[in-house]
Formats: sequence, structure tokens, C-alpha cells
Amino acid sequence: MLTPETIDATARAFLDVHRSRTRYRPLDAAVRGAPLDEAYRIQDALHRLMASAGWGEIAGWKIALTSKAMQQMTGVDQPAAGAIFSKVVLPSPARVDVAAYHHLGVEFEVAVRLADDLPASGGPWTRTSVAGRVDACMPAFELVEDGNADYKTLDAFTLVAQNAWNGGVVLGSPVTGWRGVDLESSVTRCWVNDAPSGQGKTGDALGHPFEAVAWLANLLNRRGHMLHRGMIVMTGSSITTKFPAPGDRVRFAIDGLGEVALEAAR
Repeated sequence: MLTPETIDATARAFLDVHRSRTRYRPLDAAVRGAPLDEAYRIQDALHRLMASAGWGEIAGWKIALTSKAMQQMTGVDQPAAGAIFSKVVLPSPARVDVAAYHHLGVEFEVAVRLADDLPASGGPWTRTSVAGRVDACMPAFELVEDGNADYKTLDAFTLVAQNAWNGGVVLGSPVTGWRGVDLESSVTRCWVNDAPSGQGKTGDALGHPFEAVAWLANLLNRRGHMLHRGMIVMTGSSITTKFPAPGDRVRFAIDGLGEVALEAAR
């Protein structure tokens, strides 16, 4: 196990990375050789620092690398979770300041809004049991701050410790009638400046968005946390990350759930 001093120092270094927009680099081998649970301990410490620094409260959670396309793109073979802070939750259509990021990426996801808590007493959670606690689904962008990383150097430990690169979300209109939508096979499409730029399906993220929610709920429960009523869960991208330039317009649509849009500010 890492010492409390190492946990605290690593979290503070990551907060400085956020503030200074320093390029991503993996943690030293001596640190990232620890079990992945230690990366989540660093993440917990980082969350406390981010809240104190004015990011707001935790409004939801994201799951990274849930699709084969994203795992192949990054070379990391397992999902990773991170928190979403209230100050960076935006409604669609959104205007996003590219200059506020070191290197802005946009991912294309189903967001799930919860109608009730998912405590450890209800687990282990499954796709079926999660479904009874879902209020709404919606198309969404995750705004990713990847620190202009060299993707060949990525590792799961550093990614988790850095809060899985979450830089915010843009949410489309919530659909409470999601039960009438095929969340395994609905087609997802994106456009950049009205040009088709990718296609997938909602089941590309762990087979179904609710599988992702169940995975996250169980992870948090094992760590003494839980998903709360009203939280948003970003369930993973079905299309590989796009990196908009200033002036670009990005649009994402999910059959049965509508669409979400943003403009990258000049």
C-alpha cells in the first residue's frame, strides 16, 4: 500500500497538472506498480482537493474505456471510473472554450440519470436491478482533458489517479420514456461541421449502458461510496474521441434519444 504522504503528494501534483495544463505523463513505476485500488485512493484525495478548489460537488460519475474501440485507441484493456463535478455540467447546445483545456477531446455517450440511490445493501447490482432505479437517459458529450498525451504511454493506474481525465459533460434533453428505446442496438452517429465522423451503437459500451452503471455502482460500493439519486452516469463512448479545433461544430445523435450539440469557441 502507498503511504498517506504519497497519496497526498500525488493528488496535489495532479491538481497542479490541472491548473498548469502540464502535458500528461505516467506516474513513476514505483507508484503505478501498486494495486489499482491505490489509484482510487489517490483519486479520492484529488476529489477533495478539487472540491476545495471550486469545482463544486460531485454531480455524477464517468466510466472510461468501456468499448473495444476506445480500449484499442488507448491501449488500456479495462474500464476506469472518475467523478464529474457540478461546475462543469453544461446543457446542450453548449459553447466550449477550447483555450480552457490543454487538449480537448470529445466523446459520445449515453448519460443515465438516477431516480434513486444505489447502496451496497442493494447489490451486487446488475443491468436488471439498475433499470428499476433509472429516471432518464440522454445523449451526451464527455469533455476529456487528455493533457496532449502520447497514447502509447497510457496506463490504467495513472488514468484512474488523474480522475480518468474528466473535464466536464454536455447533456442533451432527458428522455424518461427510455424503456421504449433499444439500448443495446440503437445507432449512434456524430458529425463535425456537418460531415459524418463516426458511427456505433449504444451497446458498444459493455453491451448495454446499464451494465456500465452496474459496474460503477459495484465498484463504488466496494470502496465505501455509492451512486446517489439525481446523479448522472456517463456510460462510455461508442465512437472514438474527436479533438475539435476552435470554430468546429460537433453534433451527436442516438436513435430514440435525440441529439446533443456543441461549438468549440474561437
